[in-house]
Amino acid sequence: MASLKKGVSPEALPAEPARASSYQAPVTIADIWQAQQYLKPFIEHTPLVHSRTLSEATQAHVYLKFEQMQRGGSFKVRGATYKLSRLTAEQRGAGVITASAGNHAQGVAIAAAQLHIPCTIVVPENAPLTKVTATQKLGAQVILSGATYDDAVQHALKLQQESGATYVPAFDDIDIVTGQGTLGLEMLAEVPEAEVIVVPIGGGGLISGIALAARALKPSITIIGVEAAGAASMRASLNAGTLQTLPAITTIADGIAIKQPGKITFPIIQHLVDDVVVVNDEQIIDAALLLMEQHKILVEGAGATGVAALLNSSIALKDKHVLVPLTGGNLDINLLGRFTEHALVNASRYFAIHVSLADRPGELAHVLNIVASMRVNIIDVHYQRVSSQMPFMQHEAMITVETRNRTQCEELLQSLHAAGYIVEEARALH
Repeated sequence: MASLKKGVSPEALPAEPARASSYQAPVTIADIWQAQQYLKPFIEHTPLVHSRTLSEATQAHVYLKFEQMQRGGSFKVRGATYKLSRLTAEQRGAGVITASAGNHAQGVAIAAAQLHIPCTIVVPENAPLTKVTATQKLGAQVILSGATYDDAVQHALKLQQESGATYVPAFDDIDIVTGQGTLGLEMLAEVPEAEVIVVPIGGGGLISGIALAARALKPSITIIGVEAAGAASMRASLNAGTLQTLPAITTIADGIAIKQPGKITFPIIQHLVDDVVVVNDEQIIDAALLLMEQHKILVEGAGATGVAALLNSSIALKDKHVLVPLTGGNLDINLLGRFTEHALVNASRYFAIHVSLADRPGELAHVLNIVASMRVNIIDVHYQRVSSQMPFMQHEAMITVETRNRTQCEELLQSLHAAGYIVEEARALH
């Protein structure tokens, strides 16, 4: 197999990676073709578009698969629908149960409603309200339990034993993997010249299915997984050569916040995926903002991780044809404003400064006039008159403004310094 060391670029990989000849994949391309034929009436054939912005940024040919426009807002409906289609009549009558951070829940609920199967979903207590509400509207019974996805799984398994319902795994299941593999077939059918596929990783169901399909159709293709730094359980497991469980996870990409990869998906990724890279939350937020501004689409944190990897230069892609699925768009609307504002701060388009002012009339107005002369919009002014940290007869103002870029931020600081003010950029406490 190809090297799985972090940071290896596609150019560094051999044209046709040597795969372990003894490895027997648990799913064949025929299985995935069969799943695709079954799923056609139930799922959307989502758009695949060339991204001029990302292509210019990476000097590659980047194509985005808009899977956030899929039914339920993510790719999850593919695997869930195919899994439920394989149940016997007796199993369908007993119902299904699953645990999910949100997207898998909606996928299972949609599939269950289409096939008239009773459905119960166990969701972590901190799951986005948008996903919980949407799942309930689809007719599923929703139970909130535990702080993380893994906690919800344990409660769901307990309920499954009591009820006799069929448990539907979020990723660690052959039928789920097979159904997710249909996304790989769709992408390669539209861009057969693709040389690289960059896929977000949570438990590994999606990248496993895509890798199984892509390797069968195009053995030389390079497949790169992307994890959130605060939930990089696959990267840790690959480094150790065996499944690892993270003690804790923290990331805005709740859809891929998994403590341990799947037992079924891990060996598939070991043998068929070339590399797994890691991106942090700041990079994910920046990627989501770019997609909002440049492509006019809303993508959740997990859905933007592939783009984040392209933007942070952890993967060298020059001149290559690259496929990136945007895996989900179920961002909680209550979080959207903070999400966007944080991204604007990262891009130096929101800028906050502390200015020391003498205790005399007109000082604050003078400072604000200087700011206004820079043709920037003032968002907020907080005036601090009393503090043990300020010298006698000195006050402080914290001013937040809208700026074009980092250059304009520096120009503003220079103008205030030139006018004799003590000023510094506001920074977070660490």
